Amino acid sequence: MHSPARNRRHRTPLAAGSAVPALNEPAFHIVAARDAGSGDARHGGEHATSEPSTAERRTAWLLMSCQFVLLGLIVALPSHRDWTLPLDVARACVVATVIGVLLLVVAATALGRGLTATPLPNRHAELRTTGLYRYARHPIYTGLLLAAIAYSMRSGSGSVAAAGALLILVINVKARWEERHLKQRFPDYAAYCSHTPRFIPSRRRRAKSSNPCSG
Repeated sequence: MHSPARNRRHRTPLAAGSAVPALNEPAFHIVAARDAGSGDARHGGEHATSEPSTAERRTAWLLMSCQFVLLGLIVALPSHRDWTLPLDVARACVVATVIGVLLLVVAATALGRGLTATPLPNRHAELRTTGLYRYARHPIYTGLLLAAIAYSMRSGSGSVAAAGALLILVINVKARWEERHLKQRFPDYAAYCSHTPRFIPSRRRRAKSSNPCSG
């Protein structure tokens, strides 16, 4: 049984009109400030961007659809044997096709959850500058174009070759359009463009220009 005197020692009456002390307020502000500033650290210093507009989404889906339609034509169109390749060249085309597919798979796997078929970066996207992305800004497209060109040459078909030429055009347009959005999303993307080629790896570092993502 507690004595009244002991209970009175543990009670501190508040003066009339005094405010209740906010003991936890400083800690709350520290946590809130830390959480508010942690977004850039988690995403590699990415810019806060708004959601893509309806027009941008339609353009992205149009470019993606053109890409897959042309790939389907390259594979599905019959071979007319408009030309015949020497055996060694035909074998080299097979090897190049396999290498292209492997490049595509390895580069796509490196993106993880950031992988998307559309040229709009998703919310999981991160700026990759290592691995295959150290040598080319779009190694997925590099592998895709290598495989498509080699397959088109080996087919001996003018129709397949025409579809392959259109695919090269579409991939170039798609990559350039994608890079505009990557520069908006990642502040370091312009510097990355200044020394990393778009498709074809090169040992020579390109000089910086006013438009570093131009090539």
